[in-house]
Amino acid sequence: MNLILQSSSANTTTTINKAILQQIAALTGAQQIVDISHHALRCIDLQFTEPLRQQVETLALQQGIDVYWENSPRRLQDFKLLAMDMDSTLITIECIDEIADMQGLKPQVAAITEAAMRGEIAFSESLTQRVALLKGLPASALQQVYDERLKLSPGAEKLLHTVQSAGLKTLLVSGGFTFFTDRIRKRLNLDFSHANELEIVDGKLTGKVTGLIVDAGEKRRTVERICTQLGITTDQAIVMGDGANDLAMMAVAGLSVAFRAKPVVRAQAHVALNFVGLDGLLNLLQGDSNDTAINTGSGL
Repeated sequence: MNLILQSSSANTTTTINKAILQQIAALTGAQQIVDISHHALRCIDLQFTEPLRQQVETLALQQGIDVYWENSPRRLQDFKLLAMDMDSTLITIECIDEIADMQGLKPQVAAITEAAMRGEIAFSESLTQRVALLKGLPASALQQVYDERLKLSPGAEKLLHTVQSAGLKTLLVSGGFTFFTDRIRKRLNLDFSHANELEIVDGKLTGKVTGLIVDAGEKRRTVERICTQLGITTDQAIVMGDGANDLAMMAVAGLSVAFRAKPVVRAQAHVALNFVGLDGLLNLLQGDSNDTAINTGSGL
């Protein structure tokens, strides 16, 4: 068993950050501890026990450290597709909440969004309720949200550049809206995107979406459809998400990644990135050949 520890570069200075990582690594009794980066370590050949897991994860949570227990190394070249949710995953906002803010309705819409992400209300029902509240809003509000509020999540560009350079295809699949996914797809040179389309008449939102709602089932079907189109299996797909609506597509993935996600999603994902950026995934996939040994024997 191996253990990977990593923290956000924004947490502390490099020296303090590395000391915290080494402190946690020393608890594992690993045969070797190696540097992955300034903010990540790999503990190799440790004797896994439940008390050790609890001790490491408790301390790591207190210090803002992400942990990944690795049964066998995974390589980026094992995968052919990276599929990502958009809202609160690839980008930092929930677009519909910010659109609603233009109507003075953000608290009402955000409450429905949160309930849906926790799995307390069916996504299709929640989307219908939220979009209905936007009726009459000028369509120009969409561009205003894109220009003024939409930001990529930390590490997004590094992650995408790396996976694209490695030859992986990229899919943005969202319960959000095509207005945003189309622009992000072009901006980041993504291969595929799929989302809901807001109905606009006479320059205003009608409070409806056109066509099939992209809910959990449609997200999963989209991942499966793109894999078939590429001639690969879903085991060769990495799927990243943060809410209950992402669980179905994450369930078919070879590697599922919960990014700053709701508890129900973290509990079911292969990997949970709670503190690091999206590029933290790379530390879990780039093999030992790029690591630098900093210790042998048991502990530091």
